Amino acid sequence: MNKNIKLAVAGAVLALSASAANAGIVIPAGDWTLDIGGNVNTFATWTKGDSDNATINGGLASANAKNTVSNMTTGLLPHYLSVTGSTRQNDLDVAFTISIQPGTANTAAFGNQSSQDNRQAFLTFGDKSWGSIKVGKDLGVFASDAILNDMTLLGVGAGASTVGNTTLGRIGSGYIYADWKPQISYTTPNFNGFQVTGALTQGWNQSASTTGASLLGTNRASGSTAYEGKASYAFNASGVDGKVWVSGIAQKQGAIVGITYDDTTAYAGDIGATLNVAGFGLTGYYYGGQGIGTTGQFKDGYTNAGLQRDSDGGYVQATYVLPTKTKVGVSWGVSNLDKASTDTVAVSQKLVKSNEMWTVGVYHPLTKHLNLVAEWSNVQSESHAASSNKAEYNSGSLGAILFF
Repeated sequence: MNKNIKLAVAGAVLALSASAANAGIVIPAGDWTLDIGGNVNTFATWTKGDSDNATINGGLASANAKNTVSNMTTGLLPHYLSVTGSTRQNDLDVAFTISIQPGTANTAAFGNQSSQDNRQAFLTFGDKSWGSIKVGKDLGVFASDAILNDMTLLGVGAGASTVGNTTLGRIGSGYIYADWKPQISYTTPNFNGFQVTGALTQGWNQSASTTGASLLGTNRASGSTAYEGKASYAFNASGVDGKVWVSGIAQKQGAIVGITYDDTTAYAGDIGATLNVAGFGLTGYYYGGQGIGTTGQFKDGYTNAGLQRDSDGGYVQATYVLPTKTKVGVSWGVSNLDKASTDTVAVSQKLVKSNEMWTVGVYHPLTKHLNLVAEWSNVQSESHAASSNKAEYNSGSLGAILFF
């Protein structure tokens, strides 16, 4: 299985063990072997708001009022088309991956255009005796296992009313988005299930909900580099398999929009585990940090005065495979953001305090490659207002996802 499909379905293997494709379309080409793979998915979504136009900056359920919205969209995974080439040269395993991710939702007035991402373009080289080096753009290291083990990876999760390239899944209501980053990383060989990765990645600027900045912190941070790392242990014995991991990120923050952060370091760490036995699956995850913000990395992590805010959160998830090979699952998660001592009353009243989500999902493998998916989610957001300021919505989705 090529690298991009591993990323796309690593979590799906845990959430839908009977459904993931084992390989893409393999083509011998001289010294190279090309592997073409990806996925296609589309969902019909319905969202019913249950709030009185509550304004919560950074709230996933903010200002939904009591409207009902329906959309046709891709889920947490966009459509995916990737080409990977691999070869063995001078005692090195050499490979490259380039991918594109078109969306389903219409973005033009006449409904004939959709958005598109370009998430991967990287090369790798190494050997099983000493590990591998990656250079290029790929999924970040910190919090990557959180999203890859999220059962909504094959579905919609939060953001069902969003008309864009993807929905949010459980991003922002249980973990922070790992994002797709330019990087140079090194991964050790697999020592009987134990493996370590260290990376230098492109840093992001701080962004704030109140300024209309990018939701997922896509601004390039001038002169900064992020340091990310992960250690994991995977095991499989006597019908029981699972994985335990820890990861972390640290990045200095400089000056932005006239604000000086005095070279303070924003950082976060996490720990997670997943266990599968006799058709049952259980995943637990927790993260915490300072200046890391919420939903997207470094979003709302600092005040306008340059003071850090603390944040933490996590999720728990339980699944079971029925005799029909249908997987049913339920998960709950929350992401919390503390206010800082310098936050004014006006800011804190509208600043998000927590985003919480319950999700129930049914994932049925119609064939080895094709899955039917149905989900229901309840999303609640709360601000730091002295009197409770909450917003809420319920959403449902029904669709299909095909891996090749």
